[in-house]
Amino acid sequence: MTFKELCRHFEISDPKEKQKLKFMLEDLVNQGYIFRGDDGRYTLTKGNLLTGIIEFTRSGNLAFVTTDEGQEIAVPVEKTNFAMHKDRVLVQIIGKWYELPEGRVVKVLERGIKQFVGVFQTRGQFAFVIPDDPKLPVEFNVPIEEINGAKPGMKVVAEIIRYPSATKSPQARVVEVLGRVEDPATDFPTVVIKHNLPVEFPEEVLKETAQLPDYVQEEDLEGRWDFRDEVIVTIDGPDAKDFDDAVQVKKLPNGNYLLGVHIADVSHYVKPGTALDNEAYNRATSVYLADRVIPMLPFKLSNGLCSLVQGEDRLVMSLIMEINKQGDVVDYKVGNGVIRSYRRLVYDDVNAFLEGKPEGNKLKDLAEHIYLMKELKDILRENRRRRGAILDIEGDEVKIILDEKGHAIDIVPRKRGESEVIIEEFMIKANETVAEIFHNAGIPFLYRIHEEPDFDTMLQLKNYLSALGIKMKLPQNIHPRILQELLEKTKDHPLRSSIQRLLVRSMKRAIYSPSNVGHFGLASEAYTHFTSPIRRYPDLIVHRLLKMYLETGGAIPKKEIKKLEKYLAKAAVHCSKRERVADEAEWDYEALKKIDYISRHIGEVYDVVVTSVTKFGMFVEIPDKYISGLIHVSTLDDYYYYDEIKSLLIGKHTGTVYRIGDMLKAKVVRADKVRMEIDFEIASAEDLKKMKKDKSGESVKPESDTKIEKLLEGVKIKEKGAKKKGKRGDSDGSGKNKGRGRKTKKRD
Repeated sequence: MTFKELCRHFEISDPKEKQKLKFMLEDLVNQGYIFRGDDGRYTLTKGNLLTGIIEFTRSGNLAFVTTDEGQEIAVPVEKTNFAMHKDRVLVQIIGKWYELPEGRVVKVLERGIKQFVGVFQTRGQFAFVIPDDPKLPVEFNVPIEEINGAKPGMKVVAEIIRYPSATKSPQARVVEVLGRVEDPATDFPTVVIKHNLPVEFPEEVLKETAQLPDYVQEEDLEGRWDFRDEVIVTIDGPDAKDFDDAVQVKKLPNGNYLLGVHIADVSHYVKPGTALDNEAYNRATSVYLADRVIPMLPFKLSNGLCSLVQGEDRLVMSLIMEINKQGDVVDYKVGNGVIRSYRRLVYDDVNAFLEGKPEGNKLKDLAEHIYLMKELKDILRENRRRRGAILDIEGDEVKIILDEKGHAIDIVPRKRGESEVIIEEFMIKANETVAEIFHNAGIPFLYRIHEEPDFDTMLQLKNYLSALGIKMKLPQNIHPRILQELLEKTKDHPLRSSIQRLLVRSMKRAIYSPSNVGHFGLASEAYTHFTSPIRRYPDLIVHRLLKMYLETGGAIPKKEIKKLEKYLAKAAVHCSKRERVADEAEWDYEALKKIDYISRHIGEVYDVVVTSVTKFGMFVEIPDKYISGLIHVSTLDDYYYYDEIKSLLIGKHTGTVYRIGDMLKAKVVRADKVRMEIDFEIASAEDLKKMKKDKSGESVKPESDTKIEKLLEGVKIKEKGAKKKGKRGDSDGSGKNKGRGRKTKKRD
């Protein structure tokens, strides 16, 4: 009914009563119970009408709504009804989009983005801000009285004062001027505001933290296992300050191994319902950027009272496992403990020691312990190999070296040595053991799950590999062993990092869930996160559940179980979302630093590898630095046909063929920090002559040993618009040309 019809139906004529009805209707619309159509009629939101959060792709051509029930709905851009990225919307299902339902936005219920970072520009008498985020593909007009001293080309923080509609253009006011776009000091606030990261702790949280002791109190040791005389060590990176975990290994008289994993007892200090706990829950994770960290807990806890620093008494949750020579846990004990870390070890030093390098000599007094750790690591790793776990994904993590002003002066790949794998294996075994306790007991729990990949995404991976000449088995039921065999087969391939990255993207994202479906990548029947409560809130939840289990002997009252189930379902969704935000912030910050680095190498020539071929060009990557960019088809020396099936670009006149895996010499021609894009061109003979080093050999274009006629057999040629500049969307499946891939974190 329309508003007038409703008034007649309820016999409302008093203007005040009409106003009350109008307010009630608006409230029901805002809550998503009803909606008002274009014809002015109010309708119940039932059946195919759902509410959720809309998120746009980088290309801006498509959006996806994740409903409150977790359903995903595709929405073409022309059906988004002026909704913007992160808005809460009412969506109506109208059909199918591939395997997903297709919808249209009926109404924007709540705006998700209030502020954004962008570049201030002027055009004639008009001023506007262009958002950095391509998922906000509109310019915001800035009234002259809202410019706030901004100059053209400045990076600014803008607050939205009017959202786009059918009759009005969007408007914003400048609330803060950050500086010049190229200034590295703008990188941090850009990422913080874009992802709405909380940096400062509220006053109430700081007050609660100040009341905590600086050191472990004697009364806190009562009833705890005392491991202070044991040789227990931490192994972390050289810059780490928040030490969550410490380990010990012993050989038992029966030939088995004792593995002790001692995790900081954060739950002893962070109590449910406090301001400190509420803030930790809201953050859900620490965010690690190239040169700083945004911690989940204040530094007094994360770097002090909870951190397992050398020589200091620290409260821990201790898991002691007996492991046989096949790598199986045959017995375990878990409980509250206290340790005093014997030594703070660094990955590089342990690796040097195991490799027999002189710099490892400082660890000679721990030789027996380190060799025993490696011995047990090999057993645990072989155990996981036998069951088919994916072992050899190295990831594409890099260390970005910054100068005192924040400019990136070098990018160095992070290589995993024996010590990193030791800690990885120990943490995986600890997480599995804790998860199995709750899985076997049938008690509500927070699992880390990783579902099987979809067949269609695996088919895309197979097609990509086929373009490289690599065969891949693809049965209907995919086992992680198939992917591990693929990694072993391609370990020496020049495109190894790209293959690994695409393999990771072909799999589903690991998330938190109260329902245990296992962990596909680890080939684990039950898995959780228990080992990093300083930096991950799910681990803190697991510690609390463990303590409840120990206190009750597993006999948790039914009333408490119902409350737990409800809480864990909500916490799982929240923590998974916050983890995703943290990852995206880390990727964006790294991408900004990579662009900052390459922007000072414009005109230089690099060896690059082709990672993807599209109709509008080739995406290439500088190996070891993982810096990606586009060679646009318009910059090539011929008219090129695109073979979509074989992923080839074929020159019409020259017969030159470009394919995935080709090694080329390419010149950096553009680095855009706002759009986060890098452009390359094939290096000319003149470019090669200018290179300072001895660059023997010309630009590496693979010789065509097949006639062009044969290559073009069966190729559907679209001549019209073939040279048109393509949109920089997500078509290459590799996160565009930002030089970033999903991080493979060491302790997952």
